[in-house]
Amino acid sequence: MDQSLLSRRGFLQAAGGTALAAALTGCGGGDDAGGGSSTKELSFVYMGTAEQQATWNKLFAKFGEQHPDIKLKAEGIPLSNWGDFFNKLSTRLAGGQVPDVIQVATEGQRLFASKGLLAPLDDYIAKDKAAIDEYYADMDPNLIEWNKKYSSTDGKTYYLPGEFNTMCMWYSKEVFAKAGVPEPTAKWTWDDFRSACEQIKAKTGAFGYAAGPEYFAAIMPWLLTNGTSSFSDDWSKPTFNDAAVIEAAEFNRALVADKLSPPPGGTFDAATAAAQGKLAMFGGGRWPIIGIRNLKATAKMGIVPWPTKVEQGSPVGWNGYPIMKASKKKDDAWTFIKFLISKEGSSFFAQLGGTIVPARKSIANSQSFLTDAPKGTEYLYQALSYATPIPSPDKGAAVQKAVEDGWKQVLTGNAAPADALGKAQTALEGLV
Repeated sequence: MDQSLLSRRGFLQAAGGTALAAALTGCGGGDDAGGGSSTKELSFVYMGTAEQQATWNKLFAKFGEQHPDIKLKAEGIPLSNWGDFFNKLSTRLAGGQVPDVIQVATEGQRLFASKGLLAPLDDYIAKDKAAIDEYYADMDPNLIEWNKKYSSTDGKTYYLPGEFNTMCMWYSKEVFAKAGVPEPTAKWTWDDFRSACEQIKAKTGAFGYAAGPEYFAAIMPWLLTNGTSSFSDDWSKPTFNDAAVIEAAEFNRALVADKLSPPPGGTFDAATAAAQGKLAMFGGGRWPIIGIRNLKATAKMGIVPWPTKVEQGSPVGWNGYPIMKASKKKDDAWTFIKFLISKEGSSFFAQLGGTIVPARKSIANSQSFLTDAPKGTEYLYQALSYATPIPSPDKGAAVQKAVEDGWKQVLTGNAAPADALGKAQTALEGLV
């Protein structure tokens, strides 16, 4: 899930407590009869930097053209990661500032659903069955199943699965060519990756890859391609001291130690370094596209699946747009959600250069999404066939911190991998 090198950070410690839930159930005056419209504006809060808000605003203007009777008041919170966004939002919610619709990434969906903050969508889905059936038919079935399995705690539907991000490897075609190294293919391995990094460093002086401690973007892809994960499939048991996790951490530490990667932290900007020929590869979903376009480097870049050791793997996180239980404009809110998932809305947002992959397969394979994008962009959607939802138990903020702190200790060489990840495992076991 950054929308500007977003690492889909953890979320909402405040929302984990009962105080926020109690505050929210009292906010907004409860439900009105039928959730119908009133003179109040329809409010929507989402994550977006100033640059991204310009894109969203064009989408909102299109909605206004189609529904002039609904006055949409959309607010983008200008932050660059989900953790900061959810913390900011939780403060507002606890203070009684409850919007009608919010943007919630995978990391926060189960928590919001479990706290009774959201209005079930099941009646709306039944009423608009034809439209929802058409939407689901245009989507990888994995998204539908994952949304059912992980986004609700009581069997009710609070989210329609929306746009998503998977992880692939972005690479500089120019740096590979300068080093005389063949461009990576969809079937490359960890050994191929390491060899490319070594040859590129020796022949050009450029770093091979930008290693980092981000849970979604820099840890999970290595775990999953090594046949392991941070948690069991149902997120009930941490597995961060698994031998294959330690092996993945050792592999990344060696990249830093051998100067094939810059040291983690600091102000190193991967997209800029790649555009300048100083970096061969960095991990990303769709979100680097705005920066790469601004650098006029789209044609210089390519995208391939993550290199594998055991099997193909990628984390996945998707957007949901729930209606708050306290909203008095639920019908208008549903109209807005239907617009967001419509073919026109999805295609229009893709054309504008949205930083997420459309849930609709037809749009993800269309020129509205693929034009002015690196070669291999289609791999981002194809990754759904082998992806794994980013493990996001209820205490997501603390879970994420433990995972990232442990990995960071390994990358910096401050602790042996088995020791650092063993300590993180103990912390994780105390959180689930």
